[in-house]
This record gives sequence, structure tokens and C-alpha cells, in this order.
Amino acid sequence: MVLGEAPESAQCPSLTGLNTKDVVRKRHKRRSRQHQRFMARKALLQEQELSSMAPGPGSCPPPSPSQTPADTEASGSRRQRAKARSSGGGSGGKRPIPREAPGPGPSKCVAVDCEMVGTGPHGRVSELARCSVVSYNGDVLYDKYVRPEMPIVDYRTRWSGITRQHMRKAIPFQVAQKEILKLLKGKVVVGHALHNDFQALKYVHPRSQTRDTTYVPNLLSHPGSHTRARVSLKDLALHLLHKKIQVGHQGHSSVEDAMTAMELYKLVEVQWEQQEADNAKAHPEDRAPDSSTDVEQYMEDQYWPDELAPSTSGDIREAQAGRE
Repeated sequence: MVLGEAPESAQCPSLTGLNTKDVVRKRHKRRSRQHQRFMARKALLQEQELSSMAPGPGSCPPPSPSQTPADTEASGSRRQRAKARSSGGGSGGKRPIPREAPGPGPSKCVAVDCEMVGTGPHGRVSELARCSVVSYNGDVLYDKYVRPEMPIVDYRTRWSGITRQHMRKAIPFQVAQKEILKLLKGKVVVGHALHNDFQALKYVHPRSQTRDTTYVPNLLSHPGSHTRARVSLKDLALHLLHKKIQVGHQGHSSVEDAMTAMELYKLVEVQWEQQEADNAKAHPEDRAPDSSTDVEQYMEDQYWPDELAPSTSGDIREAQAGRE
């Protein structure tokens, strides 16, 4: 060794130390690059996730950060139940839409009843003396006394309830007819033996819009009687509504009779309207007005008093002549 030279180990740093530092530095760089790539991928994934969770048409917004997992699960359950109900409860088909009951509706339904007095020869011609119209709910829409066109021969007070005093406040027939027909036209008209009332009003109502409780579907016919059997309004009210009408000697009340007819109609409204709808489909050509308003059928009404009911065709012709 030359004097003054430092030992070799003192002149050069240790190779082992240099290699270790290089390795550590390179490792830090690699980790830094890996971390950067990782953060970049993470940011990209988060961006994709947010874009996929963005609410679209018909989709639900993502839960807020303050929403707990239990809240999220509950809202999901509610959505599933709502979906199950809309799809028919998971039965594999849509829930059937309930059919509306056939019928005209309360606003399109009225009941009418008229009281008549006798005019013409021997008082055998019936003319309107009082008319009452009630709504589906039983509210009185019209109730007036009417002065006949011909002089009254028989007031028929025992049945009509009409007296001479009532005629003092009566209105002319032509005025009453216009007022009444405004209430009836376009409506389903309910009543008992309606051909009598239409005859007195000199009016023909469409058959398809007429509900006559004299001829009701089977539900209102007496046991043992055929479908078209005629039953009095008084008997129907007693047996089906458990109430008494037309009692005493003061005559009938047209308001009470109209209300009773409407109550009877409402007992079988669904079945009756379904039957009418079925008949209309089966016979669409049968839409003509009610042709039962002829004088002969009117004069043969079983509810007329015996002493007023004509017994021969000659009497009927006489009544027809009296109306002309």
C-alpha cells in the first residue's frame, strides 16, 4: 500500500449500499405509478357507476347517502308490492277490470205518477189533474195540479184525491205538459202502469227508456204467477217494501206512488238493467216507442173502479169519441 492513499474501502462507497438505495427508489416509483393507475381506474369506475345510476324515464332515483339500508329495503319492498298488485298479484296475468253495473245512472232516472179525473160523456174520459215527478233519490222534482182541457164530470176523489178546491190553483194542461215533458225526455222513466200516465200526458216515451213496475222481471212477480202477471203497486209495496200505501178514503198521492215505484225499481235495478242490455243486444231492431198507450188497454186497466170500467166495446168507442 502506498503511503497517503486511503484504503479502497474508504475511497468508494459500498456497492451493497448503493444497490439497496436504487432498489428502494425504484420500488417507490413503481408503487407510485401503480397507485396513480389504481386511482384513475377507481375514478373511472365511479364515474361509470354514477352515470348508470342516473334516473331515466320510469326509473327511481338512487338512495340518498342519509338513507339507511333498512329504508332502501323497505322502499324496494313497497315497489315490489305495488308491481305485484298492478300485475294481478303475481298470478301471471293482469287483474281483471271490474265491470260497471249496467244502468242509466241516478241523474238519468226519474219516476212519474199521474192522477186523473173524468171528463166527457158520463165522465169516462180520463184527463190529467195532477202529476208528480221524483228523482232517483226520491226528491220531488215536480208536483202540480192540472186543469183538464174539458169540463170535469167526475173528480174520482176516492181514488184520485182530487177535489174542486185543487182546481183553483191548477195550471192549464198545455203549460203543465211542456213542463213535465222537459223532465221526462231523455230520461229513463220509472212508474207503475205507465201507459196510463203517458196516455194522460198525451205523450209516447221510448220503450227502451221505460221501466214499468207493473211488468217487472221475475224478482217482483208473486210466487206461482207467470212473469207478465200484473200486480198492484199497493201489493208490491206491502210485500217487498213492507210499507202501506193508498190507505184511507182521501185518495192516492201521486208523490207517494212515484216514490214507491222508484223504490221498487232500485230493488232490482242491476238485474233489470242487465236484462234490458241483453235484450237490446239480442234484438237491436226492437227500439220502437212503447205502443201500449192505446185507449182500449187503458180503459181495461184492472185498477179502475168497477162502476167506471166499461164492459163492452161500445163503451170504449164512446170513450174514444168523447176524446175527439
